[in-house]
Amino acid sequence: MDARDLAHSVGQAMFAADSASREFMQMELVICEPGRALMRMAVRECMLNGHNICHGGLIFTLADSTFAFACNSHNKTTVAAGCSIEFLKPAQLGDVLSCEGVEQTLQGRHGIYDMKVSNQRGEVVAMFRGKSAQIAGSVIADQP
Repeated sequence: MDARDLAHSVGQAMFAADSASREFMQMELVICEPGRALMRMAVRECMLNGHNICHGGLIFTLADSTFAFACNSHNKTTVAAGCSIEFLKPAQLGDVLSCEGVEQTLQGRHGIYDMKVSNQRGEVVAMFRGKSAQIAGSVIADQP
């Protein structure tokens, strides 16, 4: 299995087990490639805060889930060691948010990943940077 096929399989396995992203948040895993992931989520009425815009914590969750798929795409069990987010534009009811996560560097057990959350018009809603740490194990057993 080449790296691209392995990343795809890792993404499918993780997404099947990720009821928070799949069921509760109703996210869609669009792409999982080595060091990269793309997820999508529609803003529903139950996601609106007191200002009638998408709650920032839910935008964060989209970015965090995308981060998880990007940094686990190498089939090494990887968790967040830290992260930060900058909210740049509010997301509105009916917006379809896409989050692309890209590995910036992976050195030893640690990596840095950048996530860009955009709406359906291509406007950047938020930028998220995550630091990952590999721990023992793999997502798919018996694969490198």
